Amino acid sequence: MNILLIGSGGREHALAWKMAASPLLSKLWCAPGNAGIAQDAECVALDVVDHAAVVDFCKANKVDLVVVGPEAPLAAGIVDDLAKVGIKAFGPSKAASQLESSKGFTKDICKANNIPTAAYERFRDGEAAKAYIRRQGAPIVVKADGLAAGKGVVVAMTLAEAEAAVEALFATPGAEAVVEEFMEGEEASFFVLCDGENALPLVAAQDHKRAFDGEKGPNTGGMGAYSPAPVFTDAIRERTMTEIILPTLRAMKAMGMPYKGVLFAGLMITKDGPKLIEYNARFGDPETQVLMIRLMSDLVPALLASVDGELKHFDLRWHPEPALTVVMAAKGYPGDYSRGTVIEGLGEAAKVEGVEIFHAGTKADGDKILANGGRVLNVTATAKTVSDAQRRAYAAIDRIRWPEGFCRRDIGWQAVKRERE
Repeated sequence: MNILLIGSGGREHALAWKMAASPLLSKLWCAPGNAGIAQDAECVALDVVDHAAVVDFCKANKVDLVVVGPEAPLAAGIVDDLAKVGIKAFGPSKAASQLESSKGFTKDICKANNIPTAAYERFRDGEAAKAYIRRQGAPIVVKADGLAAGKGVVVAMTLAEAEAAVEALFATPGAEAVVEEFMEGEEASFFVLCDGENALPLVAAQDHKRAFDGEKGPNTGGMGAYSPAPVFTDAIRERTMTEIILPTLRAMKAMGMPYKGVLFAGLMITKDGPKLIEYNARFGDPETQVLMIRLMSDLVPALLASVDGELKHFDLRWHPEPALTVVMAAKGYPGDYSRGTVIEGLGEAAKVEGVEIFHAGTKADGDKILANGGRVLNVTATAKTVSDAQRRAYAAIDRIRWPEGFCRRDIGWQAVKRERE
């Protein structure tokens, strides 16, 4: 099979690494890719915003399957445009990807189908949003309705913080906000493959959103993750499928926009059970890095089964050992940061037992690897315990010479604490 992967981040490197191991694969391209992905695929300078150019590339190169990594091309309808000319693409249609591209759309589906989630209101007017916040009190959550690369959420612990978030959000003309209750519990990321009707549960992971140790600092796209998530028990998984995932798939089908692709449920595990925080219409980043390390089965047939509506009798096998990934980011992220700094020691770091390094924001300059983004590397490790995987990941990081980078030093702290107890 000839496969084109779209994207350039750590998620795409993990997907490329896993697909490259498939005996079904003849050729793998990635557009635009990065310095790490180039080890597993041929990177092509294809403008993925130009859907006609993507279609032409697929026709010229006899591409059998397109795998879409990031959310923006999905929201722009790239899967629809490929399907129109008979090219198979893994991912939801433009209409179905509203589950991520509009938080208000998703909240309305939850309300109409009794799917457990936080109480909320939608606003197109900043003053009305602030009045609602004053009535509800803090803590409270303010979200941008549209795509925000995982950073459009402010968990406001005070009224002043919440009002400032509203003002910042409505500084953009045409903005829409979702304001919702603050939920208490432990978060988990759960992934499910969908074929429009059937759902194949994958596994859960736990992400670390805040920039700094101790869950401090601004929200980011994710500073690390580990899997499995101990809080996500078999009982919680059953409830999530029954109360959240399957009602969503039924609702989407009934609305004439059946959901195909991977559905990523951001969950809060509360004292009353799982509640939906939000959906993403693609694999998570950095959760994909730990999922792909743990996946024992071939990924490619699972992606095809999702596209072809054949998930009903499909199953996947997983390595029981935990995996943990630490994001190395450019200093200043998620604010301003510099590009073009040199990263050394990657070869030495990769020699640590059980370690795989996925590139996110990198580019090659001759023999040098340069930082080319905010989140730059994902140092990923497996071991018998989360504590051991954590030790291996940080041992590898300590071999990387990149003074302009930083990472959190407490990734996996909740699972490590559980292991010690």
